[in-house]
Amino acid sequence: MHVLKNWWRRGAIATLAFAALAPAAFAQASADGSGALVSTEWLEKNLRNAKLRVIEVSVNPGLYEKGHIPGAVNFSWHNDLNDRVRRDIVGQASFEKLLSSAGVASDSTVVLYGDNNNWFAAWGAWVFDQYGVQNVKLLDGGRKKWEAENRTLEARAPEHVATNFKVAKPNPQLRARLSDVLAVAEGKSDAKLVDIRSADEYTGKIFAPPGAAELAVRAGHIPGAANVPWVRAVNEDGTFKSAAELKALYASAGIDGTRPVITYCRIGERSSHTWFALTKLLGYNVRNYDGSWTEYGNAVGVPVNNPAGTIWASK
Repeated sequence: MHVLKNWWRRGAIATLAFAALAPAAFAQASADGSGALVSTEWLEKNLRNAKLRVIEVSVNPGLYEKGHIPGAVNFSWHNDLNDRVRRDIVGQASFEKLLSSAGVASDSTVVLYGDNNNWFAAWGAWVFDQYGVQNVKLLDGGRKKWEAENRTLEARAPEHVATNFKVAKPNPQLRARLSDVLAVAEGKSDAKLVDIRSADEYTGKIFAPPGAAELAVRAGHIPGAANVPWVRAVNEDGTFKSAAELKALYASAGIDGTRPVITYCRIGERSSHTWFALTKLLGYNVRNYDGSWTEYGNAVGVPVNNPAGTIWASK
């Protein structure tokens, strides 16, 4: 919990319009925008606030250019938030340059949103959190809800005055590595693993979601991991379920916040969505394993639980 306490401390100063985050943020989108989630209604009313920066993080190419929330800038998940040379998150200097070009300042409130039920926007929130950026929120329901409500979209990219924004060094307490999950699999750690993929991925019946390339030579899941598919945490419109519903959902899988939690999926984006729910909405101590199954399922010498019995890439 010390990570969360530090996170609250970093977000302690804000303007009246954008109140500092508080423990009450562990709930649904608040009417005044003070929580970790903001509603579509709140965002639409505050789009002209000079201290607001809206950032789209989607995965489908060309989606932003076809139409986006007014004033939103576009961060490419592949090119902007990942290192272009190493399999890693964007480097500190590059991230500072990216935020500065987007006009993010020390007193800004940042709202992230995207397609695919905010998977990649949540991954962006995880990157922002690692670098200690204050007052970062997620648009509850993302593009799906905004478009379903026929709210305004525009094609023109905004021009913000550049800043000189600085971030802290990445916080390793928010990120799990292969050695961390292997320790759980081998009974050397008391952390709880949450595999948020579909039941068919978890059991090894399929290697990847329909339409996705198979990036692992083994199927199945990390031994000891509980399976709570990310989709169970959201409503039909893409918004998160209530804190009470989320707490009951994860408690039924043995996740109650009394032990550290590690989330994972296939490439780390869906698990970021669950990381956000468990960390920001329930206040649990959670790390995201962004190596996820593409790393673990290809690693040599690690144990794999594969109830479906698939071997390599055979069917």
